[in-house]
Formats: sequence, C-alpha cells, structure tokens
Amino acid sequence: MDDALSALLQGVRARGALFDQTELNPPWSLRFADRAPLSLLTMVSGDAWLTADGTDPVPLRQGDVAIVLGPEPYTVADSPDTPPMAVLSGDSRCTASDGTPVAADDLAMCGPGPESAADSGVVLLKSTYPVHGRLSDRVLSALPRLALVPATTDECPPLAMIEQELRSGAPGRQVVLDRLLDLLLVCSLREWFELSGARAPAWYRAHRDPVVGRALKLIHGDPARAWTVASLAAETGLSRAQFSRRFSEVIGQPPMAYLTEWRLCQAADLLARTDATVDAVSRQVGYANAYALSVAFKRTLGLRPTEHRALVRATGGQ
Repeated sequence: MDDALSALLQGVRARGALFDQTELNPPWSLRFADRAPLSLLTMVSGDAWLTADGTDPVPLRQGDVAIVLGPEPYTVADSPDTPPMAVLSGDSRCTASDGTPVAADDLAMCGPGPESAADSGVVLLKSTYPVHGRLSDRVLSALPRLALVPATTDECPPLAMIEQELRSGAPGRQVVLDRLLDLLLVCSLREWFELSGARAPAWYRAHRDPVVGRALKLIHGDPARAWTVASLAAETGLSRAQFSRRFSEVIGQPPMAYLTEWRLCQAADLLARTDATVDAVSRQVGYANAYALSVAFKRTLGLRPTEHRALVRATGGQ
C-alpha cells in the first residue's frame, strides 16, 4: 500500500534527464527557456540568485535545492542585476539575448558539462524533469512557482550521490542519474512540504493521521476494490459517521468523492499511457464497465474517455 506522495509520484519518472554541471565565472547570467514542466537546480559550489518570471529574486546558496515549475522561463545569475548572457531553449540551442548563437567555447553552459566536478568556482547543477498525467498534476498543483528547499547541516544523500556519479563517467551513468533524480525529487518535495509555512496539501498532511492515513493507503493500494464508507470505516476501526466526519475534516472532501476523483485520475493516466480498452481501464480503477466509467468521466472531466485519449495523444502527452 502506498502513502499519498508515493502514489502520486508513481507515474513521474526521469528518462534521459538533462544534467548540466558547469563552472561559471562572474559576471554570469543564464536564462532557461526550455519550457520544462519541472526543473531542479542546486549549487554544487558557490552561490547564485534565481529569478522565476513573476517572482522576486531569491538567493540560491550552496546545497539548496530549488524546484521550479514551468513552462515559463527563469534566470540564474551571480546577481539579480546581471543581464542574461545566454538563453537556453528546449531544443538545446544556446543563444545570446538577441538570438545570435553562442558557442560552447564562449560560455561553458552551452553544451555538456565537464566529466569531472570543478574543484573551485561556481558550479550549477540543473536537471529537467518530464511530468505528465493527472495524478502527477496533484503534486504540481500543491507547489508554488518556486519552491526552495534550504541546505541542511546534514549532507543530502541523493545530491552527494549525483555529484559522485557525475565525476565517475562510468557506463550506465544516465540510468543511474535518472534514478537518483527520482530520489532527489521525492526527498526535496518531502522536505519542502515539511517546512513551516509551506502549506502542504491535505493529502500529504493526512499521513500523520492514523485513521485517514490508513484509509488513503487502502484506496491508493487497491482502487478497484468496491470501497464504501462502511468498509473503509471498518478497516479503520471507526463507525461510519465518525470515519466520514474525520475524513472530511482532514482531506476537505467526503471519502467517496475523494475515491471517485482518484479513480478518474488513474483512468485518465491509463488512457493516456496505454492502449488498454476503455472497458479494461474501467475495471482496473473500480468501475463495472466502460459505460459506467464514461458516465463518471464525462460528468467530472467534461469529455468521454476516448476523447481524452485522443486529445492527450494529439498534444504529445501534455
């Protein structure tokens, strides 16, 4: 059985993620316009300023991890006042602010990072993360445009392992980096949700509640089961009324409304990512047949399952 964060991140995986490790000498300023849905940035050494369009500049200290939601551009620089020296786009092009190409020899950031970590200077580590699907959207919708996780006194294990892997250049490095990025993302999200004032979503806070946390694990672990308020209440040791009241207070919606929403999010992702028939998908998420799923899908999401599948594939999975 999964806790809420694990379940919501099941479909989020890094594949061929972009890692740039670059030594930079001031003054420097890099504008990222790659339209990535999610980016992680950290300073391996040195400090910087991060400005996401529409937000005030924030300091990015060594060891901090910044989670930036896209697709709007953002800038990383030695100072908030330094104008962009280069713009990096989604097609791996590196240009000056006027659109003229910038050669890798002119700016180290344009092109692959060095095989070994720099011993001195400012080193920025950046990774982009592909995120698709309605379940993953629940995580993104709980985040601000910029979520900054400050460095702690304890070394961040995923970050330390990433740095070591970047130095090694060993076979299979990309696969290892992808999995380490998964780990860094989850650790950073968890740390951010635990920060004072982070306004963690109800589904995350619920893991501390022995009753609602258990109910969510049951729903996430077996959404196809014919759950009712009575059966969930029995599993948690409360009466129907007590359970329903407790769940609604913690989550902000009744248990059956949450179950329906979860099932439809799962169905939407299965339709987008697989070739399973609507009938097969319906049974996987707890509906008796394709008709029952279609009715719920249309009522809640505004379109039929087949229309959703066609729309997602026509837009490249976005």
